Amino acid sequence: MTRRGWLKTLPGLAAARSVPGEWLEAQEAPRGKLYVVLWFDTEDYILPQSDDAAKRVAAYLTSQGVRATFKVVGEKGRTLERRGRSDVIGALREHEIGYHSNTHSQHPTVAEYESALGWEEGVEEFTRRERPGFDDLKRIFGQTPTCYGQPGNSWAPQSYGALEKWGVRIYLDEAQHVGLDGKPFWYGGLLNIFNLPDGQKLRPNDDWSNLAQAKADFQEIYFRTTSAPPGGLLSLYFHPCEFIHAQFWDAVNFSNGANPKPADWKLPPMKSPEECERHFKYLEDLVVYMKSFPGVQFVTASGAFKIYPDTARMHPFTIPEIQEIARASAGGATFYRGPEYTLSAGEILAILNKFVAGIVRKRAAEPGTVRNGAAPVLLERAIAGPSSDPPEIARPEQVSWGDFERTVLDVSDRLDRTHQVPSAVWFGSFGVPPESYLKALAEVCATLVSRGERPAAVTLAVPQGGIAAAQYVAADTPKVWEWPIFPTGFHSAHLMSLGRLQAWTLKPAQLRPA
Repeated sequence: MTRRGWLKTLPGLAAARSVPGEWLEAQEAPRGKLYVVLWFDTEDYILPQSDDAAKRVAAYLTSQGVRATFKVVGEKGRTLERRGRSDVIGALREHEIGYHSNTHSQHPTVAEYESALGWEEGVEEFTRRERPGFDDLKRIFGQTPTCYGQPGNSWAPQSYGALEKWGVRIYLDEAQHVGLDGKPFWYGGLLNIFNLPDGQKLRPNDDWSNLAQAKADFQEIYFRTTSAPPGGLLSLYFHPCEFIHAQFWDAVNFSNGANPKPADWKLPPMKSPEECERHFKYLEDLVVYMKSFPGVQFVTASGAFKIYPDTARMHPFTIPEIQEIARASAGGATFYRGPEYTLSAGEILAILNKFVAGIVRKRAAEPGTVRNGAAPVLLERAIAGPSSDPPEIARPEQVSWGDFERTVLDVSDRLDRTHQVPSAVWFGSFGVPPESYLKALAEVCATLVSRGERPAAVTLAVPQGGIAAAQYVAADTPKVWEWPIFPTGFHSAHLMSLGRLQAWTLKPAQLRPA
């Protein structure tokens, strides 16, 4: 179909008059698809009218054939159950259920109770506090929540370690703590639909008067995304309660660290009936408008997981692939972007270490044997980042091959038991940063493959600036912790430091349409 031909199929196109006609004339017919993840943080368990707001949104989307993701707070689900709102539960059940924490804004929130905890203790504490709500949603809605997203900006990296153990594979939310070029990415073993700023352009402003501009912005996003195959993904969110209240339920009760008992909770003020209708119409018109574009497909969180698969998992890495991965990793620890799969720095370390460990165990490092006889390496599961800062080394260290192969086997055992990059890699009495070890591993693999022989000695270099992927994790600035629920001045350098350690798990997600 020509550009002019498909342009005529867009019934709502003229509504966005702010886009110049000549700009539209210059667009090509869509070559890729735009996948839209529409999700709703369903959280207000104080204002009863928010129940009906959630029901109305869910029922409308069902009538439009659009399946969304409703991230429900545990206490919201329990409140619906106590109120006997089986009608609301049934309406939401037509869509996909995600998890949005147990009590959302009651203190301590996730970031608050995690802010002083290490990795392992933080993983356990997240499970202790949050798993009851997750299990309640599974019971109430009859489906296992597919994704998680933090309340407000109450983000903590330890949540990833817990969620990965629970079998949750998608992190769905919007904040600035970590991101990768405004596109989906893998982090903490989960597919992250997170920090994708395009969706923010379609959100309502304070008085919900920007629908025409939102449509124009959607046009720009659509044409940009579909201009080349395979396309891309748009993440757009609302809160059912925001269509009806004049102030957020939690801001009324829990702002600045306040934590009143339930008997003292206050109902948030509501909008007028006319305002409510106009605001519901914003969502309804925008959904119809987006549906009118060819190549737009609404997907749930699990649907996004299907089109952004982790193709590295259980892939048999052959000798030529290992050689290429080692070559790309010789310059330092960062993620690898290949044509068929991507790898995090932690996964690279695991693959290369498994390759060398196999050679050590089989005593197969004689000339020619490595190139022709090594079995493919499998990456069975996610690898977490280190749990603490690495040691520092002031100068390069050289170790014998005998010392190096003993350490390779020790790291292999640790990876098998913990599935985590070690904070320090030990050679006898001294430890080195995992960055130094990965660089040495890459050089060893290159030698074993190209020459078919073991090196007599291995050099462990001083890392230059740590892991490169850490640049995609935010610094501890006031902006990343902006949320009125936090106590005044709340921030956590510790959480952001742990987040940068988990950059060992960061890698791009690749769109693979079914």
